[in-house]
Amino acid sequence: MSATRPAVLVVGCGAMGAIFAAKLAAVADVVGYDVAAAHVAAIAANGLRIDGVSSHEVRLHVTADPSQLADRHFDAVMLLVKSAQTAAAAEALLPFLGTEPLWVTLQNGMGNTEKLLTLPGLKVARGVTMEAGRFVAPGHVEHLVHGQDNWIGPVNCDLASCERLAALLTEAGLPAKANADPMGAVWSKFVFNCVMNPIGALLLGVNAARYEVAEVRDLIDEMAAECTQVVHALGGSFAFDPMAYVAKVRSGAAPLSKHCGSMALDIRRGVPTEIDELTGYVVREAARLGLAVPACRAVYRLVKGLEYARARSSG
Repeated sequence: MSATRPAVLVVGCGAMGAIFAAKLAAVADVVGYDVAAAHVAAIAANGLRIDGVSSHEVRLHVTADPSQLADRHFDAVMLLVKSAQTAAAAEALLPFLGTEPLWVTLQNGMGNTEKLLTLPGLKVARGVTMEAGRFVAPGHVEHLVHGQDNWIGPVNCDLASCERLAALLTEAGLPAKANADPMGAVWSKFVFNCVMNPIGALLLGVNAARYEVAEVRDLIDEMAAECTQVVHALGGSFAFDPMAYVAKVRSGAAPLSKHCGSMALDIRRGVPTEIDELTGYVVREAARLGLAVPACRAVYRLVKGLEYARARSSG
């Protein structure tokens, strides 16, 4: 971050991007980039509204036109678009932003970092966020989960850059840790998402069914074991137990929330999910490694069918 007030571009101002933009606006000069015209227009006209576990009403400059960013300096570019949109967003922005900012992906799934590294000269950091939210309406997002640490670490940048961004996020009320090797945290969140997100989607967003139906609990445990096997075969390790939160809810140590994951919300809205970057990645890597992942494969296939059916019914 620069010595003056830091400047941050948030790419993707949906649920997660809106939460980050609203909180960072208290400590940085924040600009948003989003291709959803109605959302951009609503924020421009009335500001960005966040309610739920935190509440904010902020005025932000948000644009759908990358050329409007040409004369602006940014210390960091935070990518919070859906994984499938990563390459298009980065390619659209790079001609106007150049390679000076730190490009940071806190997105779900695998493949985002690799897409950024195909663009020459980018300084890239990666990590995970434990925040959760949902898009309510243009200009309005509900903040569903808050409080656990975010993790950031270098891919091809220096650790000091990640430490400065982590400090800024913490100051903004988004507790963050910088780590020289972010992959332990990435793998931990990845396994949780690979298991709990598609199960939540298949159960129509009813979170209680993930915890109170014995057959579903067994399926969750089988998927977690398969995902863990694949991660270890890839040489990965975990910074924290991927399923620790699930264990807490099952034991009563953590309350059961109504939030069933972003994939259930995507299905409800009839928009593409991140199943290919999550459970689909596990299925593909298991096939390459010669590992059996029958539970993950079946759930992956079911979500692909559900995604198609929902898109057809809402079309």
